[in-house]
Amino acid sequence: MLMEKERELIVEYGRKLINSGLTKGTGGNLSIYNRQKQLIAISPSGIDYFQTKPKDIVILDIKGKRVHGDRKPSSEFEMHRIFYERRDDIYAMIHTHTIYSTTIACLNWTLPPVHYMIASAGLDVKCAKYATFGTNELAENAFEAMIDRKAVLLANHGILTGGKDLREAFNITEEVEYCAELYYRTKCIGQPVILSEEEITLMMDKFKTYGQGDM
Repeated sequence: MLMEKERELIVEYGRKLINSGLTKGTGGNLSIYNRQKQLIAISPSGIDYFQTKPKDIVILDIKGKRVHGDRKPSSEFEMHRIFYERRDDIYAMIHTHTIYSTTIACLNWTLPPVHYMIASAGLDVKCAKYATFGTNELAENAFEAMIDRKAVLLANHGILTGGKDLREAFNITEEVEYCAELYYRTKCIGQPVILSEEEITLMMDKFKTYGQGDM
C-alpha cells in the first residue's frame, strides 16, 4: 500500500488527539509529507478517528491532486499543502480545535510567552486573520502568521502546528495548548508576567539539545 507507514501514523495520532482531549468527534486533520516522493498522506474528511483505517487515508501530490484513495481528503488540505510546498523544515502537520488555544484564537490574540514551553513553537504563537475553512485565503493567512514558527492560531477556528514528524507536531500542539490554558487562567486572576524575547530565544536553543540525543 502506497505510503503505508505514513497512513498508519496518521491513524495512530488521530486517535491520540481524541484520547489526549485535543479534539472531539471528527474535528481537525493530520498529514505527513514524503519529500522524496513529493506525496502527501492526509486524513479523510468527516470520518471518526476510531473508525479510520489506513486504507481511508488519502494520498495527494504536492499540487493537491489525488493520487490514491477512495475517500475525500480533509477540506483543509490546502492549508497543509502550502507549508510542504514553501517550507523545507516541515514534514508533518496537525490542525485541531483545542479548547484553550481556540479560546485565544476567538479573541484574535497572539499567545505570548507566559511559560517557557512556548519555545517549542517559537517566540510566541501569532493569530492568523480569519478566513473561511478550506479556502486558499485561510492557507495563505496561516502560512504568513507562522513564518519563523511551528504553530499558529487560526482566528475563530483553532490551531495548526508543524514539525519534522507527527510526533513533534503533536508535542507542539500539547505544549501550545498547555500555554494557552495557563494564559487563560492567569488572565482570570491577574496580569500574567510575560517572559522576555531573550529568554525564549535561549530556551529555543536549549530545546535543540534536550532529551536523549548524542552524548
